[in-house]
Amino acid sequence: MRKLLVFAAVVLLAGCASNPEMESKAGVEDRTPSASVPAEQPSAAVAPVAPKQQQQVNPLKDPNNILSKRSIFYEFDKYDVKDEYRPMLQAHARYLSQNPGAKMLIQGNADERGSREYNIALGQKRSDGVKKLLKLMGAQDSQIESVSLGEEKPRCTETTEECYAQNRRSDMLYRGEY
Repeated sequence: MRKLLVFAAVVLLAGCASNPEMESKAGVEDRTPSASVPAEQPSAAVAPVAPKQQQQVNPLKDPNNILSKRSIFYEFDKYDVKDEYRPMLQAHARYLSQNPGAKMLIQGNADERGSREYNIALGQKRSDGVKKLLKLMGAQDSQIESVSLGEEKPRCTETTEECYAQNRRSDMLYRGEY
């Protein structure tokens, strides 16, 4: 039994002995001031950096996204939506249908020409027309509210045709923007 213990101790000590060949293969470096870093070891300064995750941009606020477009402009005394606005309305209808919790307020506006009552009625026809199109394109009635501001919220206050054209519009606002 004593021979067995001596043998076990010798084997154990032999396994713990250092082997200079193993140390150099394992990448152990010499830390003496004159030693240089072996070429096969990567420097900490050139360690690969994981790419940053792209931050999710709100499509409603992304200027490159059609959803950031929110105004529809009209001809004088008209409330029909021009064909040029259909792709924008389709994108908003798709957004609303894919986000059932989203709510939209459509504000119909008119320029200052005409009576106050007439402009309120015209603004309501404009906002109702946009709401109707959005519903036909897939949005739910409960997601959309249409109101008229008449001539009360002008974008431009000059008395020029260019200014009047900016005021003949419907603006689409999402919850949190009104």
